[in-house]
Amino acid sequence: MEKEEKKLQIELPAEVAEGMYANLALITHSQAEFIVDFIRMMPGVEKARVKSRVILTPQHAKRLMRALADNVRKYESVFGPITEPEPNATPAYMNIPPAEA
Repeated sequence: MEKEEKKLQIELPAEVAEGMYANLALITHSQAEFIVDFIRMMPGVEKARVKSRVILTPQHAKRLMRALADNVRKYESVFGPITEPEPNATPAYMNIPPAEA
């Protein structure tokens, strides 16, 4: 008797499908889990806000790391190398003066 293959059905609610923009991620870990905080920093604002927190098992964190590396390789093969700023350089969006009304 053959085993029936079950397919995982994934639901994507509309409010989640819109996504959440983040331009900084902080990662911490314990023996049991990795915690990734996605943060949005705004120009001229000294306070940044965590927009989303994802908690992963170490095994899932390692799979995510591999999947991200694979996707970056695929991206660069189509669009060219992703350039990174010099270490310790202030991100360009932090040097923009605050808007005045």
